[in-house]
Amino acid sequence: MSGGTAGGGVSPVPREARPYQGRRAGLVTRLVAACIDAAVVGLVLLAGYFGLAALIFLVDPRGFSMPHAGLVFSLTAAFVASIVYLTASWTLSGRTYGDLVMGLRVLGRGERPLGFTTSAARAVFVTLVPIGVMWVALSRDNKSIQDVFLGTAVVYDWQPRGAQGHPQE
Repeated sequence: MSGGTAGGGVSPVPREARPYQGRRAGLVTRLVAACIDAAVVGLVLLAGYFGLAALIFLVDPRGFSMPHAGLVFSLTAAFVASIVYLTASWTLSGRTYGDLVMGLRVLGRGERPLGFTTSAARAVFVTLVPIGVMWVALSRDNKSIQDVFLGTAVVYDWQPRGAQGHPQE
């Protein structure tokens, strides 16, 4: 029994989404995925903060007070967490959690999976210039500024496997 549709099996691609499979994603879908990813990074930062608070409490319970993280430290932690999260996600599977929820995948040149270097460069670019995604609304090819400079593409892809399972349409 195969998982593909050729043998009459069940397709992982929802019926309504099949016409869009492999096409470049639009602005709204990408913004929703980015908001989900921002929430994931925020939760990671909160978990780190409360983990630090718990450690301080364990070391000195009588003199405990919640740690104060300054603005520079908080922004640096958010920047680093975002870059690590995005780079790891795009390198390992071509998608972040937000991309998975929205049925998206980030591909490199020739619709190949992103390597570490391109993933890291894209992560830094997306984190430093998040407004670059708005270029999708003006682009005929639904490309963000990051996509234009790095040769990447964000496509609709509901396939459960890595980018090697990405259909070539």
